Order: sequence, then C-alpha cells, then structure tokens
Amino acid sequence: MTRLAYQRIRIVTAFGVALIAPLFPAAVFAAGSAQCKPDGTQIEMNACAANELAEADRQLNASYQALLKKEAKNTAFIQKLRKAQRAWIDFRDAELEAMYACTEPNPAVCWGSMLPLRYTSYKAKLTRERNERLRRLMTEGQPADGSN
Repeated sequence: MTRLAYQRIRIVTAFGVALIAPLFPAAVFAAGSAQCKPDGTQIEMNACAANELAEADRQLNASYQALLKKEAKNTAFIQKLRKAQRAWIDFRDAELEAMYACTEPNPAVCWGSMLPLRYTSYKAKLTRERNERLRRLMTEGQPADGSN
C-alpha cells in the first residue's frame, strides 16, 4: 500500500470515530491516552469528567458493598436493596436518555462537542446522589418513621 493510501485510511478512521464517539460517550475515553486537564482541550476536559465518574462509581460500589455486608442478616432488606439498585440503574440510564434526547440519529447534532463532557458529568452527579442515599442507609438504617 502506498503512503497516500495509509493516510486516507487514517483520515477515514479518525472521521468515523469522530462521528460515533458522541453516540457512546465512554468511547471517547477508551483509548486512555487523554490526560485530565480542566482548562485544556475538549478531550482533556472529557478525561476529567471520566475520572470524576470513575471515582463516583468506585465510591458507590464501596458503599453498596458495605451496606450489603452490614445488613447481611437482614435477607429481606438485602433482596429489596438489590432490586432497588437494579431499578436505580435503569432510572439513571433513562434519566440520561431523557436529558440528552435528540431527534437526530447522531446526538452531537443536538448537543455538539460538549456532549461527552456533559453526559458523563451528569452521570457522575446521579451516581453521587445515589451514593449519598446508600451512605445515609448505612448510618441511619431503615426509616422507623418514614423520614429517611
């Protein structure tokens, strides 16, 4: 293959990735080459949002596991908590779809290049909110009077 052919393949590949990346915000971070820089390029800011989501997800998982361990003897609670967590994941995903709804096949048409940053930041926000709820369950337990 000629050098020109390789260049064309690279350009077509880069263009294809640029078109589908907004459809799958996590794909922007898959290469792992971007470093977080809050005041940097869009890709560097996207990396910061990905780091923020990863940390929020790590904390949520830790809280969830700790709550499962703490309430291990309360099998009815554990069963319902697992069901609630699965429902929360469905809610989170539906909430994200609603917040970033677009009538175009490519959501970037509606939301532009900031879609991965905004989508990932909002997902992290929802994850932090859920984590706070689980942490309250850890410290306050099930509500005796419905106030939790």
